Amino acid sequence: MTFRTRFAPSPTGPLHLGHAYSAILAHDMARATGGQFLLRIEDIDRSRARPEWEDLIYDDLEWLGLTWDGPVMRQSERLDSYCETLDALWARGLLYPCDCNRRDIAEAASAPQEGAPMLGPDGIVYPGTCRSKPRQPGQMTPRPSGALRLDMGQAGLAKGVYTPRLGAEGIASFEESGNGEHIRHGIVAFTPDEVSHEIGDVVIARRDMGTSYHLAVVLDDAAQGITDVVRGADLFEATRIHVILQRLLGLPTPRYHHHRLIRDQNGKRLAKRDDARAIRKYREEGHSPEDIRRMIGLPQA
Repeated sequence: MTFRTRFAPSPTGPLHLGHAYSAILAHDMARATGGQFLLRIEDIDRSRARPEWEDLIYDDLEWLGLTWDGPVMRQSERLDSYCETLDALWARGLLYPCDCNRRDIAEAASAPQEGAPMLGPDGIVYPGTCRSKPRQPGQMTPRPSGALRLDMGQAGLAKGVYTPRLGAEGIASFEESGNGEHIRHGIVAFTPDEVSHEIGDVVIARRDMGTSYHLAVVLDDAAQGITDVVRGADLFEATRIHVILQRLLGLPTPRYHHHRLIRDQNGKRLAKRDDARAIRKYREEGHSPEDIRRMIGLPQA
């Protein structure tokens, strides 16, 4: 069995040790099976993406000794694909417009009748404020000015999303092989009720970029033929969203490997603002790619 993996950074800052861990792990998993390692630039956030950061991504990966197969995919060149998919989901009655801002959501979720706000992969679970607004059937013309949310209730009714099982609620599942914090290995199953209460109606297209991470990553992984998704444990819970979208769109579900997060001395996971651990800094200080592997606990190439 060969793996086809990918590394998908955003050009919004320098790569750090956590990125190195994810990229090297995905690269080595593919190469060990005689498979392919692909590169994707997630640049849909045009307000933050910068050409200089993209150039640095290439430089850092090459310095680490990582090579990728085929051309680089760039999300900014795939907007038509995202729009077509949104139109199709809208026509099926699976999306609705939402004008709520973060404050609106926090206040609605904190209302006395709601109890304590539930936190999901995208923050506070959306309380469904805009779900009952009238929806125009057919084509989405003109496109709503606000965000678009996926109606999880309607998605759960779509054929093929959940498989009935004897004496219990329908389930969906994915295969997990990661080693991240609190990760469940093997087949991870979930139900419509769990999705409704623990995730809610997620934003599937943001007003400022025309899509969202959830939609773009699902379409991109399918377009690149990814068999094994290697990414941080912080995205484990979001995988349920991605599996639902894959089922709705008739796309294959890859295997998932959610790995541990690289943290600083205080136990806080690294972020792009943590420039002190940027790969560029280690390069400038004279460290070698072997030093980086040793720092993040991976075997030498």
